[in-house]
Amino acid sequence: MRPWKLAETNYGTVKENHYEVAVLPIGATEPHNLHLPYGIDAREGEIVGETICEAAYKRGAKVILLPTVPYGTDSNMMEFPFAMNLYPSTLAAVITDLVDSLVKHGIRKIVILNSHGGNDLKSVLRELYGKTPAHLFLCDWWKVIADVHDDIFEEYEDHAGEMETSFAMAYFPDLVGRRPDGTLTADEGRWAAARFEAINRGWVGITRPWHLLTTNSGVGNPHKASAEKARRMMEILADRLGSFLVELSEAELDERFPY
Repeated sequence: MRPWKLAETNYGTVKENHYEVAVLPIGATEPHNLHLPYGIDAREGEIVGETICEAAYKRGAKVILLPTVPYGTDSNMMEFPFAMNLYPSTLAAVITDLVDSLVKHGIRKIVILNSHGGNDLKSVLRELYGKTPAHLFLCDWWKVIADVHDDIFEEYEDHAGEMETSFAMAYFPDLVGRRPDGTLTADEGRWAAARFEAINRGWVGITRPWHLLTTNSGVGNPHKASAEKARRMMEILADRLGSFLVELSEAELDERFPY
């Protein structure tokens, strides 16, 4: 039993512990090229959550990891079978209800650990600001390694590419699709350019229709992935986010918090 993971602990342990910080991972259920499981976003959120909470707990942080929400916003992936969508307003309502539950249980520091690029959750923090006594923090965990991404990985990553495939190889290799010769069942993760330069250069944004953008839902070449790359990434996440959770746990909630 890990006392910092709610799904594994029991009421007897919870009664004896005072938790300062709750971490809520949010994933998605959607295809990831031809070789990765539909539930990889939720699995990644769970594993990153376990890693950073364990690192923080060992350093004295009073932190609890909540069960992962396995669904996210996938409205632009619905042409792929079994992409399971929660509209942004629905997902916001789920988060709001869970925040209300935590507040009733005395938690005032909540970290939303987002594991799906389609979950645009900053608006939820803005919506709840001033409506709840809880302080909400949002972490898209893959952004934490942005400054060292190119030191670890060789390919551009958006969806089911080298980084996510490396993650799966390291933590659930039995769920990585392979041919009899051991090669990945994935395609090369090529994506289509828009007909507008402003979109391609990031000046103008759209909700990308994934069935038009991709061949098999992947964006990014996964074929240079390795388990070792993911383990290097996870060491950095444990250090950076584990340290944040320690600091957050120890921080005093005064009128100037978090400044």
